[in-house]
Amino acid sequence: MRPRVRRLLLDFDGVLAHYRRERRVAHLAAHAGATFAQVWQALYDSGLEAGYDAGRIDTAAYLQQLGDAIGARVDAEAWLAARVAASTAEPRALARLLALDPGIAMAVLTNNGLLMAQAVGRIVAPLCARLEGRVLCSGQFGGRKPEPQVFVHALEHLGWSAADTLFVDDLFVNVQGARRAGLQADSVRDARALGRVLRRHGLG
Repeated sequence: MRPRVRRLLLDFDGVLAHYRRERRVAHLAAHAGATFAQVWQALYDSGLEAGYDAGRIDTAAYLQQLGDAIGARVDAEAWLAARVAASTAEPRALARLLALDPGIAMAVLTNNGLLMAQAVGRIVAPLCARLEGRVLCSGQFGGRKPEPQVFVHALEHLGWSAADTLFVDDLFVNVQGARRAGLQADSVRDARALGRVLRRHGLG
């Protein structure tokens, strides 16, 4: 019999917010006076973004390389503005989470570099009090979901046990990684599915 869920670990993009990568690229292109293709190449085709998300490059070097590639200085504020512009909170999902028992601790674990921790608070501001600073990025753990060690390190950081933690993600491959790390885990595609999962685990 599974232990009662006492803690909730949430993916960000696809669960708490909708993310449009092309909007982010367009925003950075306008900032730099560069083309869409230049920014896309700098972030994604080059592997820069993936390296930052996995913790292989620190924030200062990442921003420097991005700026060099698109021909304009990109500081943390410019990066955050583009990420926030490309993200829209999912109000129904937030409402479901805010209605949960205050005794259920919540955290976010997202496949991103450390700057994303600052963006999350701006995008889902109503949830900030429940998260209490517990926004974790894969980059700080030197890997990416679905690697089980990323979940292990995240739980160690939080001081949580795997057995009574429920992880929710929109990608089933990440759910599989969480299960291999010993967490209870389920995938969701929208706020209605999130509600079903919470009820299934005794939280709704």
